[in-house]
Amino acid sequence: MTPQDFITKWGPGGPAFHLNEEQGAQSHFIDLCDLLGVPKPGSEDGYVFEKQTLVLGEARGYADVFRRGAFAWENKAPGKNLDSALKQLLNYSSALSNPPILVVCDRLQIRVQTQFTGHPTEKFNVLLAELAQPEKLALLRRIWLDPESFRPKITSRDITEVAAKSFATLAGQMRKAGHDAQKVSHFLTQCLFCFFAEDVGLLPDRMFDALLNNRKRTPEALTDGISSLFQVMQRGGAYGNDDIPWFNGGLFKTIDVPKLDIMNVSELRSAAALNWSAIDVSIFGTLFERGLDPAKRSQLGAHYTDPATIQRIIEPVLQRPLLQIWELLAPELIGLLAKSKRKYDANYKLAYAKFTDWLDQLKNYRVLDPACGSGNFLFLGLKALKDIEHQSHLAAEAMGLDREVDLVTGPHNMLGIELNEYAAELARVTVWIGEIQWRLSKGYEFKLNPVLEPLDNIECRDALLTFVPNVAGDGESAGRAAGQRPAAHTLRFLKSPPASAPLTDQLVNSSSNLGSDPSLKDAGSDPNLRVLRTKAVEAAWPKASIVIGNPPFLGGSKKRRELGDAYFEALDTVFAKRVPGGADLVCYWFDKARKAIETNGLGAAGLVATQSIRSGSNRVVLDAIRNNTRIFDAWSDEPWVNDGAAVRVSLVSFGWGECCYLNGERVEQINAELGSSVNSDMSLAKPLAENAGISFEGTKKYGDFDVTGELARSWLRQPNPHGKSNADVVKPWRNGQDLTRRPSDTWVIDFGAHMPETDACLYEAPFSHLVRRVKPERMKVRRERTKRLWWIHEEARVALRQALTGLPRFIATPRVAKHRFFVFLDATVLPDTRLNVITKADDLTFGILSSRMHEAWSLANASMHGVGNDPTYNAKSCFETFPFPSNGLKVRGSAEAIAKAAKHLNDLRENWLNPPEWTDRIPEVTPLGMASSPYPDRIIAKPGHEKDLLERTLTKLYNQRPAWLDAAHKQLDAAVAQAYGWADYTADMPDEEILKRLLALNLERAA
Repeated sequence: MTPQDFITKWGPGGPAFHLNEEQGAQSHFIDLCDLLGVPKPGSEDGYVFEKQTLVLGEARGYADVFRRGAFAWENKAPGKNLDSALKQLLNYSSALSNPPILVVCDRLQIRVQTQFTGHPTEKFNVLLAELAQPEKLALLRRIWLDPESFRPKITSRDITEVAAKSFATLAGQMRKAGHDAQKVSHFLTQCLFCFFAEDVGLLPDRMFDALLNNRKRTPEALTDGISSLFQVMQRGGAYGNDDIPWFNGGLFKTIDVPKLDIMNVSELRSAAALNWSAIDVSIFGTLFERGLDPAKRSQLGAHYTDPATIQRIIEPVLQRPLLQIWELLAPELIGLLAKSKRKYDANYKLAYAKFTDWLDQLKNYRVLDPACGSGNFLFLGLKALKDIEHQSHLAAEAMGLDREVDLVTGPHNMLGIELNEYAAELARVTVWIGEIQWRLSKGYEFKLNPVLEPLDNIECRDALLTFVPNVAGDGESAGRAAGQRPAAHTLRFLKSPPASAPLTDQLVNSSSNLGSDPSLKDAGSDPNLRVLRTKAVEAAWPKASIVIGNPPFLGGSKKRRELGDAYFEALDTVFAKRVPGGADLVCYWFDKARKAIETNGLGAAGLVATQSIRSGSNRVVLDAIRNNTRIFDAWSDEPWVNDGAAVRVSLVSFGWGECCYLNGERVEQINAELGSSVNSDMSLAKPLAENAGISFEGTKKYGDFDVTGELARSWLRQPNPHGKSNADVVKPWRNGQDLTRRPSDTWVIDFGAHMPETDACLYEAPFSHLVRRVKPERMKVRRERTKRLWWIHEEARVALRQALTGLPRFIATPRVAKHRFFVFLDATVLPDTRLNVITKADDLTFGILSSRMHEAWSLANASMHGVGNDPTYNAKSCFETFPFPSNGLKVRGSAEAIAKAAKHLNDLRENWLNPPEWTDRIPEVTPLGMASSPYPDRIIAKPGHEKDLLERTLTKLYNQRPAWLDAAHKQLDAAVAQAYGWADYTADMPDEEILKRLLALNLERAA
């Protein structure tokens, strides 16, 4: 068939033009296949006329033609509405396996629309008369022969990233011009929604684009024009010759357009040219928050979390349980409808009532993200919920039930709590845009009047604490009534505090007596300040069906510094009996979710956690979760992005879900350490009394206390007014990298834990250094003690110093390292906080710690840290729980055997690290006034071997694990196994068996 034959036959006046839709659909398609020279339906599997879904085997067709993995095609008679035909295809697309190309045709034209996942939609139109053009025929042939060629070159993520960068530029310009950051953010959020609204057709005739590109308008006139448009969007109505829907929703409640300049207008015009309908909502909020929030501007080009990873929480917590309910209901509906003799009889009505009950359940379902950020979890939760409802509508229609007019799920199902106002507003916009995009992608009409549902259910507030006025006499009674100890604090407010001000900026810890009336008081001469006596109580969460989210990570040691004294102490008081003060901040969200499951009807929670949640004081929270509910799904070690940085996390789903999946595999149980073994459940291990007071973290400086070896040696030769040596306060220093790599020859100024400033200043040179380099920064910190004792290390570790007294050396290991090894350090060395110190000097302890038994135990109890996913050695979980061989050891002579093997291992390692052929040992400096040097010899490279020595590190040694090292460790392991009395031990014994035996020993000792 030639193009002209086809045009003549199917065009106006042609012999086939009069055929109705049913008569002409298949013959028109077959003729088109002949014209194009492409396969006809039936020529291959998955290429058929009148495609029907295979899910429930219903008779109704969802597309006139379907080719699996390529296209769905709907034919209409001339003059029929092709827009409606396309919406029909979109609506049933999921039942057709989501083909990437949709085609609608009324014989006079063929419309092609792409829907490749993660790419913007593109449209093509071929008129009947254009079939004589070779390029148009070639385009249509590609639908059959090369559907992949229709995939757009740009992705939705590309568009989103470009849009975010453009808005970041705008935000930077406007803040630089002196506009308030929050005002700028709100205005730009309104603009980005306008760009999206006009690209999807909610604003007619590209109205916003035309407003921006009117070259006759001055920036001042454009500012007024945008304000006028926003005002009409706020209420709906006429704008020029067009009618604008009522948008509502809170986004346009406040209209305060900053005065624009020519640079702002130019950037807005560039942004308007983007395809905003294709914004990737799964990353949208994150990227725009980074661009609009000055505090996160530096993260703009950083990574963001793959939505597929978030799905590992959405699927078990939201999708899996709801789909299980539907899968039980669907056969029941089919059975009732099979009994129905006619529509609307008793069985039909009963089936319809049951389906309506299901829809009511979905309508009332609530998803809470109590740390929602800019809304990516909420969007993915909304999408999952709407997908489930949509699929159930298709299935119910296929069974014979009347199709509902619209969906019952929507933004109202999503609840959020977020402290950052930038993020909270973007979360609302993310949900709105996600809702509109989803409706478009499935062929549903826009919801109008209003377009945007109010989203007051995404709240801007603190998710953990609420500070309420503490009226005289009510603090204790209120606290007792709530089952809490009230935490009384002084709040310092601006009389009209900006909602964006973090709560920690508003809190000021105060021990002053506010007098008998703790109500409002003036704050000195500043008319803008007031002081209010308050108490902290636990913040309430709204009632929800499930909780999902990514709460903030903040290690126990950093919480006080980052949150401030007042907030830290309030948190510690309110949650005193539930969350240890040293736990990571994320643990409070886990604990509140557990409490809501037990007392407030919450079904399940799925939260992201730092991997350290499995160990130390953090695990108290997971233990409570496991004891009172169930961990039913977990991913123990996953890559994640936290504030733009790549980290490793655990994904934990708990509540009453069906048990159990760990790292994607079915298991019988999930333990608190996120393992599955019944016999080696490390969550059962207890601290042992005999191990207390031995293992410590090194000192934490908080300031520039460290100096080069060259400078330190010069100070050691200098006199002081009181005649004492600087050796008292200047010491060799080691951190984790000094152990995993080569020693850096760094020394540290250390005035101990209690030296008064009047005594410290007598050590002239070290003290003057701290005055210049440490004091200015310490004066800026919130923690009062850190500021007041600015010359003392923030955590001076008094107990560590006492335990080291009198020892000639001690054992140390990096807290975070790829390999778990231990080394001896000289007693003159001050260990850094990145080291864990075991205050023992003997080879026996060193040998047991260096054995495979302790390595397996420490790894099983470790959290994982950083991009390298390296294990963290923790004193409480790794050392204090470890059952050393019993007193006197099991087998006579085993102590000597372990000590001998340990010394042999250490000597071999030292000789490899510092071979005599490549190194010289130089006596260390003798401080002024001393007869000899108290320090060990300094090791330096012989000329020509500097680079050789740089390659000799313990990390590289254990990466290579040469035969001699492996043999030395196996000799040590055998001696330690003998001490335990394990006569059956071999090098092939599985770690799980070792852990099983050690756990049994731990529980026996603890009892």
